Amino acid sequence: MPQTLAINSDYKRSLLGALELFKDVRPEDVQDLLQVCDRRDLEEGEFLLSPGAKNEYIYVVLSGSLGVYVGSPDTPSVTTMEVGACVGEMSIIEDSDPSTFVIGAEATHLLMIHRTVLWEMVDASHQFSKNLLVVLSERVRSHNHVIADNYGELRKVERHARTDALTGLSNRRAMEDSFAREISRCEQDEASISLVMIDVDNLKQFNDQFGHIAGDRALSAVARILGDQFRPRDLLVRYGGDEFAVLLPGADQELAVTIADRVRRAVSGETHDSNDSLIQIPIRISMGVAELKKGDSLDRLIRAADAALYRAKHAGRNIVSS
Repeated sequence: MPQTLAINSDYKRSLLGALELFKDVRPEDVQDLLQVCDRRDLEEGEFLLSPGAKNEYIYVVLSGSLGVYVGSPDTPSVTTMEVGACVGEMSIIEDSDPSTFVIGAEATHLLMIHRTVLWEMVDASHQFSKNLLVVLSERVRSHNHVIADNYGELRKVERHARTDALTGLSNRRAMEDSFAREISRCEQDEASISLVMIDVDNLKQFNDQFGHIAGDRALSAVARILGDQFRPRDLLVRYGGDEFAVLLPGADQELAVTIADRVRRAVSGETHDSNDSLIQIPIRISMGVAELKKGDSLDRLIRAADAALYRAKHAGRNIVSS
């Protein structure tokens, strides 16, 4: 519970100079206002500020320390507020709820300055006003750094979420966005566009014979060859399991079949000639090709290419079907 803050003259002079808000402030300018401030004792792990909880105070750390957490109190703290620092000023200035969690990092003693008293201190001391501006500017810079760091981490997570870990290719989630955009662009340009669905033949038997590590290395080898063989503008993704998909902008069905068959032969030849001891037999792929028809959606294009792939697999595999 808040307690009345008793401050004698000696304590005032030694304490104020150590507090960032009161640096170089003449004690006599704020003496009466400090007398109406309260003190709060915070236990380790106890919440002081939380998003969504109204705040009416600036809290100054007299002893102990506070941890500041962004997003969740279960994440690592972004900073620690030591003796002399203050928290809560941004929510007072912006008249908004706190944006972070502030929690006792240890048993902590705090000076509580109510928002009404804060503005009286601003009126009473030019130096206090200057210190408050410095604190606010530093806090804005700190928040910008946190936002930048979090944005970088968010982008990293997003990249991981859209990238297949085994092959390094874009995954099916990324495909939905990139394929749709490319289809829209080709439709606007009235250009042809085709989709090739690719299945690695008999991968299960390969895994059974050589093990899953060898199977993963075989998939990685196929992904590398596909990336080398398709055109730079083609969009290649790992569709899932032993399947890949590649969108060919500017290619009608005839050209797409020609490209696909060249790639199919390259995969077979290069994996057969591999020096990798885990891949001693050639890897074969089956491929299904479909061209986008006017008014078709991405889903319909995928279904058409999938149907062509099904025909290729049931025609003996290691062929291209359209």
